Amino acid sequence: MTFHDPDAADTYLQGWKARIDRMAADTKAMSDRLADLRVTASDDDGLVEVTIDSTGVLLDVRFHQRIQRAAPEAVSRALMGALRAARVLAAGRTRQIITETVGSESVAARTIAERVERQLLGASTGP
Repeated sequence: MTFHDPDAADTYLQGWKARIDRMAADTKAMSDRLADLRVTASDDDGLVEVTIDSTGVLLDVRFHQRIQRAAPEAVSRALMGALRAARVLAAGRTRQIITETVGSESVAARTIAERVERQLLGASTGP
């Protein structure tokens, strides 16, 4: 791109810098919100409640008192069910945060959202 008018070039560069600065601020806001994200979910029977972060890492597990009367296989299924539910919620919240902070039109935003969903939802299927 060639500019014959120095003022036009300066205006163009100022606009470009403003767009880059805004993108950097939006990306930082997205990163901060994702770092703070915590999602809590329970299994369908309410035996287990888990809390995960935005990457699907298990942060907390709480067992309902009724778990004492449940078979070990039922406890295992309940735990995995709660974890799957939390990961589905986290994937949705992650996409929402990305859309609210950097928008849904950019290729980078779509790529980030897809990668996080693959990480969360792909990891949610267990044996």
